Amino acid sequence: MDDELNVTYITLGGHVEVDKYRFLYFVIMFTSYILIICSNFTIVCIIVIHKNLHEPMYIFIAALLLNSVLFSTAIYPKLLIDFLSEKQIISYPACLFQWFMYYTLASSEFFLLAVMSYDRYVSICKPLQYPTIMRKTTVNIFLISAWLLPACQVSVPMLVSSNKKLCNFILKGIICNSAIHKLHCVSSEVLNIYGLVFLVVSVLLPVLFILFTYTRILMICYGSSREVRRKAAQTCLPHLLVLINFSCLSTYDVLLARLETDLPKTAHLIMSLQIVLYHPLFNPIIYGLKMKDISKHIRMLFCEGKLY
Repeated sequence: MDDELNVTYITLGGHVEVDKYRFLYFVIMFTSYILIICSNFTIVCIIVIHKNLHEPMYIFIAALLLNSVLFSTAIYPKLLIDFLSEKQIISYPACLFQWFMYYTLASSEFFLLAVMSYDRYVSICKPLQYPTIMRKTTVNIFLISAWLLPACQVSVPMLVSSNKKLCNFILKGIICNSAIHKLHCVSSEVLNIYGLVFLVVSVLLPVLFILFTYTRILMICYGSSREVRRKAAQTCLPHLLVLINFSCLSTYDVLLARLETDLPKTAHLIMSLQIVLYHPLFNPIIYGLKMKDISKHIRMLFCEGKLY
């Protein structure tokens, strides 16, 4: 469907068509968005302000939490507008941009988790070489690569999709994800193959690398003292919990977008909201509670009113 300016619009079909609940959904999502911003930025500010937290491990945590805020910002503003609108529509270029941001930042999450696992591996398995390996330059390269490489990878299918002819203008879901390919008149084998390659490079390889590093850490810690095992568990457990949580949600998102389901709209909405609601709030809670140095500063902030 085209308007007078020949801009193609897509109708989002994942919202619940019940007017009396629309404002309630808006309040819930707006509150969640504010909580996501505040909780993530609180920990990021703590890491930035306190010099004793200016270590690679905490810098990567700050980057991961900042990534969660960017991820939420790519989704929530449009979602909030939709809950107050009679009809949920989005222009095709805007849908492509949201799709680009969604998968770029999701892929960045896996790369950052892989970098964090490598940091823990070097710290625990090669402690004497740690200052040499994890220099400031190395950390900066890891951070830039974690955002730049996924952006380059996702830009390829986005550019290809931008020139595809559309025959369907209804997208099942609350956001523009990989289900956008079902809008095309002709299914592209190239895009399907590229999607599989992207999935392997951006998800499978980082996850396998993370599992390898933590297996090595467990092997080293098994024959070490109780104090070494305790310290390793204290720093590695939060990363593993975040990895497991995000991997499960990402797997669900891929299956939901690729498979045809007959779920009721309400159930579809609730399940779709998990990755945009649950995960960005899960990260700061895990790192705030499980990382000793961070939790100490959080207690000082909220119990004593001291940021420094």
